[in-house]
Formats: sequence, C-alpha cells, structure tokens
Amino acid sequence: MTDRDREEDTGQFTTEYTDEDFIQALEDLDGSASTSEIANMISCDRRTAYLRLKQLKEDDQIIGRKVGNSMLWEIDS
Repeated sequence: MTDRDREEDTGQFTTEYTDEDFIQALEDLDGSASTSEIANMISCDRRTAYLRLKQLKEDDQIIGRKVGNSMLWEIDS
C-alpha cells in the first residue's frame, strides 16, 4: 500500500499513501468506518488519515459526518 522515498533535505524516508489506499480501506471495512479504524487499516497516523479523508470528502469521493466526537466516513453510493 505504501511507497517509500527519501526526503531531499533530510534524507529521511517518507511514506506516501494514495487516495485508493484510503478508499480501499474504507471498502474493506464494509463501507463505513471511523478515522482511527481507517488509520489502523492503512498503518498510518490518525492525523494523516483524517487530512486525507477530509480531502476525499471535499472532492466528493466519500461522505463524512460527525458522530459524537468522531468522524464517520462512508463510501458515496
């Protein structure tokens, strides 16, 4: 699911996740999941997942709604 490249300035490895990684994780979680569940599925930081999922929502690729203190993400069918 991930590609590892070195950051030019620091030489540290960076991990990149594709939009498809997040959409596939959501599909694998039966089309509806929290940010934490998706982050765990992809093995990324919760904030990384949240920012990408928020962008996917803004791009109308998924639906997101607040449930209590959490976001619930869903496949737009």
